[in-house]
Amino acid sequence: MISQPPTLDDTRYQDEILKGVSRTFALTIPQLPEALRQVIGNAYLLCRITDTIEDDNALTSEQTRYLSDMFSEVVCGHIAAEQFVTELFPLLSDHTIPAEHDLIKHTPAVIRVTHSFNPVQRRALERCVRIMSRGMADYQDTETLDGLKDLPAMNLYCYYVAGVVGEMLTELFCDYSPEINRNKSELMKLSASFGQGLQMTNILKDIWDDRKRGACWLPQDIFLEKNVILRDLQPNELNPGFQEGLAELIGVAKKHLHNALNYTCLIPPHEKGIRRFCLWALGMAILTLKKINRHRSFNNGQQVKITRNTVKATVLTTSIFAGNDWILNCLFNIVSRQLPDIDISDELFFKR
Repeated sequence: MISQPPTLDDTRYQDEILKGVSRTFALTIPQLPEALRQVIGNAYLLCRITDTIEDDNALTSEQTRYLSDMFSEVVCGHIAAEQFVTELFPLLSDHTIPAEHDLIKHTPAVIRVTHSFNPVQRRALERCVRIMSRGMADYQDTETLDGLKDLPAMNLYCYYVAGVVGEMLTELFCDYSPEINRNKSELMKLSASFGQGLQMTNILKDIWDDRKRGACWLPQDIFLEKNVILRDLQPNELNPGFQEGLAELIGVAKKHLHNALNYTCLIPPHEKGIRRFCLWALGMAILTLKKINRHRSFNNGQQVKITRNTVKATVLTTSIFAGNDWILNCLFNIVSRQLPDIDISDELFFKR
């Protein structure tokens, strides 16, 4: 199926809707080199459409899987985006925010931009959406208060939601720069871990908010060792065993975020825009993790959300030292020094 080339209105729409669906990415994407901004902005919107299909609780598991597979085919150019909109848009509920309703409605504009990219970029985007769509649909049926079976199951969930995005970004960075491409093997090894560190931080921050909608993404095995049944958790209950399990997961997330720093340091120092893109996300995650660790008895995500002033300080500090690996490592060590350390095999962090 041959797509029409994108119009100026299509690219303007992409820039505008990013502000509506993600303030964070609307902030970080402009830091990238101009050659990467449009493709990474588009990649985020494709992932957001995939996520919208998964998150709307008005859809049955059969509808979710069908529409997820259909969207993968739309991205590959095998099904018209207009057909996808016709089938999905009337099914969206009020659970989906207005900006996401608008994004779904304008899927054809997003896809016209997608289909304007070079073959390497398109393959990276298509692979990401395909893996994410199928993986998230597989996990929808496990969305209960019981939690996931074990830590490997949590790792796999994080891979589908975020690790594969790290791999996609690495493909795009390497396509953009032959110098970056020389480190591709090591970058790819670390990329999924980077994504998991960010996703685990979000899971820990959103524990109680997720429970309100009947979901728990924590691993049962870690908490069963502490005689904690995840289904029985109450937000205002002081549970030492739960806090011990939380500390263990904080340690796992910390190690993933350290891998994220190693990933960033493999980007050439003169590519400060790409480094800022990585460092801002990493900095906000490690500070959120630090706040969670200080307040393990929190019962609402707002209690461990970092302040705007903290975000501004993170942006300023990491921007100043974006090209200095030694200072970046010192900053990471200072911020994370009170976080738990875990003794766990590196195989956990690189095997999918």
